[in-house]
Amino acid sequence: MKRIVRSERGSASVLMTGIVGVVVALSSAALLIAGYALSYHRARSAADLSALSGAAAFQQGHDACGQVGQTARQNGARVERCDLVGDAVHFVVTVRVSVAARTRMPQLPRKVVAEAHAGPVR
Repeated sequence: MKRIVRSERGSASVLMTGIVGVVVALSSAALLIAGYALSYHRARSAADLSALSGAAAFQQGHDACGQVGQTARQNGARVERCDLVGDAVHFVVTVRVSVAARTRMPQLPRKVVAEAHAGPVR
């Protein structure tokens, strides 16, 4: 009786190709998530700083939303909304800014939005 033996030559190449493909896919997903996390932190920082500078400007008698726009631009963000509620003593500045998400993937959001509130210091 003859025994038929199959050659396993080249099977490691196929296995390594599969492993490299999985590593590349996971690395790409991790970079995409890290990019959105970075954009979110940039938007959050820009919103916080813009709201604080708007509240400080309003307390000093200046245009709050004008200051908000300037601070947002300096932090690489765009103001989507600036609201001022209250009087000269009790007020709240609400700011909504957006930062571009640097991704080229289709059907994913192109911008990240953050909102912040600030009022007088007591």
